[in-house]
Amino acid sequence: MKKTIYSDEYSIVTGLLKELRTASGVTQIQMAEYLQLNQSLFSKYERGEIRLDIIQLRTIARRLGLTLPQFSEMLEQRLTGAEAKQPCRSKSSTRRKPL
Repeated sequence: MKKTIYSDEYSIVTGLLKELRTASGVTQIQMAEYLQLNQSLFSKYERGEIRLDIIQLRTIARRLGLTLPQFSEMLEQRLTGAEAKQPCRSKSSTRRKPL
């Protein structure tokens, strides 16, 4: 598994965070103040430019009125749905890697 903020899975994490934040009526500024960050840094979290750690994720979930397990369940449903939409790929590929 590649460890990157640019994965499809991480895009789902940040998309869910943004969706939940906006649905709850919390602005980026309000969330940043709650996390004791500036708005610019929180925006980078939400855009996926900086990876969130599990404690930050828990704190954000709590601010949005969710527990970490509730957020995790929502995320799992999205990830499972995204996997189901992807075409099946075989593990051995005949495509060559560029030199």
